[in-house]
Amino acid sequence: MEKSILQVFAKAPIPGKVKTRLIPVLGDQGACDLHQQLVKDCLQKFCDFFTLQLWCSEYHPFFQACQTHFGVSLHRQQGVDLGERMAYALASVAPAPVILIGSDCPSLEVQTIEDGFAALRQGETVVLAPAEDGGYVLIGMQRLVGELFIDMPWGSSQVLTLTRTRLRELELDWKELPTQWDIDYPKDVERWQMTTDN
Repeated sequence: MEKSILQVFAKAPIPGKVKTRLIPVLGDQGACDLHQQLVKDCLQKFCDFFTLQLWCSEYHPFFQACQTHFGVSLHRQQGVDLGERMAYALASVAPAPVILIGSDCPSLEVQTIEDGFAALRQGETVVLAPAEDGGYVLIGMQRLVGELFIDMPWGSSQVLTLTRTRLRELELDWKELPTQWDIDYPKDVERWQMTTDN
């Protein structure tokens, strides 16, 4: 049986351009180093269970090293905003079950993603893993539902609510997985360090 396709989105690790909300505490390089660690941890956690596609904001030697070390395939994000880039990636696999995640959500576990794929195979049109901040950290689908990615206030606390509203308007079935947290602010880094220390 072929492994399910899991897409991971990641920005190029350029100091001053990634994890910008953490720069006041960690500095440009510290925030960049953390970003690289999160990407590697994500790929390490999932590479044995899924066929990983690493979708890169731009080409960078770090991504080539990830390809060599984790056996992932590299893909270039396409689109003017996050919604277009996500829709492009998901459409490259559909019609088939595919799940897309970010690279900065250490609370996501293999079983949660497996549950998402199981729901898609059982007929759910869309699966979502809500984020504590009002967005989502995982979206999966059998076929592209492009309406979920247009005119969305990405990065705001309204993303999940608007996504649910559009799904209801489209009269589509969806399943929500357990709520997760990702790393955007200094308090999130502290939370992550506490979980990794245990």
